[in-house]
Amino acid sequence: MAPAVATWAPGLWRACNALMAAFFALAAVVQVNDPDAELWVVVYMIPAVLTLLVGFNPLVTGNFIWKSVSAIHMLFCALWAGGLAYHFLLHAKQNLLNEEEGRELSGLVIVTAWMALCHSSSKNPGGGRMHLAIAVVITLLPLLSWVYVHMNKEMRSSWPTHCKTVI
Repeated sequence: MAPAVATWAPGLWRACNALMAAFFALAAVVQVNDPDAELWVVVYMIPAVLTLLVGFNPLVTGNFIWKSVSAIHMLFCALWAGGLAYHFLLHAKQNLLNEEEGRELSGLVIVTAWMALCHSSSKNPGGGRMHLAIAVVITLLPLLSWVYVHMNKEMRSSWPTHCKTVI
């Protein structure tokens, strides 16, 4: 017998997807001053659209096109994140959020983690308790980090100009 899904679970899953779609869209918008903005807008807009679709209809994760686009995007982001992590480990002078490569790495990890979570939800669109707990953590982490960084002017003081002028 399959475990019963709480009545609030599908709503929470949709809310997490709505927040993450908004986060990814906002992350794409703030790339306007970045020297390689075109690349980063695509990196963030693909999950924004895919996540928005999941928010509207969680069953979309079973669709072949959705699964294919998300899998290719996850692979691309994971490989890029691996390269950035290697570079970051070799050349980091400060903490993760103070280095541009560290912030880029964080973004790629968030994209990959969220897309993997959505991808795995195709078998259980409402999500189990663990799935929802992970979704809530992944949803809150980037949003709270963004608030923290926005409030911490000292942290932003060492950032390049293109990173300071958008937030």
